[in-house]
Amino acid sequence: MRKLCLPGYGTLIPVALLLGFAPFYPEPHLVGKVRMLFAGTLSKPLDVFDLFWHTWPFALLLVRIVVDLKGKKGES
Repeated sequence: MRKLCLPGYGTLIPVALLLGFAPFYPEPHLVGKVRMLFAGTLSKPLDVFDLFWHTWPFALLLVRIVVDLKGKKGES
């Protein structure tokens, strides 16, 4: 099986926090897009792209955590 080459936590955490919560004022973009998603008003292509753009760092961080936990489970 091929090993994934993922960025380290030192890169992923700041990117997830900065890109996920930018702009910080008046409301993080991700919060607004998730609110639109649950309200059923996330219909414009730009809004869907924005949701993806502000979410991917968190998804990549989650993949990194899962890969690391599976690797530790396999070692013990």
